[in-house]
Amino acid sequence: MRRIAQIIGISEDRIAEYEALHADVWPTVLDRIAQSNIRNYSIFRHGTTLFAYMEYVGDDFEGDMAAMAADPETQRWWDICMPMQRPLPERPEGSWWLDLPEVFHTD
Repeated sequence: MRRIAQIIGISEDRIAEYEALHADVWPTVLDRIAQSNIRNYSIFRHGTTLFAYMEYVGDDFEGDMAAMAADPETQRWWDICMPMQRPLPERPEGSWWLDLPEVFHTD
């Protein structure tokens, strides 16, 4: 299992809209997340920073992420969410969210 943590900014004037959208995520998007071997997926907010945590349980992360990105319903979801988000300038080229290194874990 791979633990993934990411951050991104959110426009202050879009917080309520973003949270309302995520209070009722489309079932097709939730199904695609599960089909892509993502479990225990959460998004938290602190001010204008979003923190996402997920666990990847598959064995082909790149393939599963490509399948998610190719899904038309997921693309529609992202088309709604992405204008609300503010990627951080230090993220790697080609990334939307900034991946965070894990510095500690205990079970």
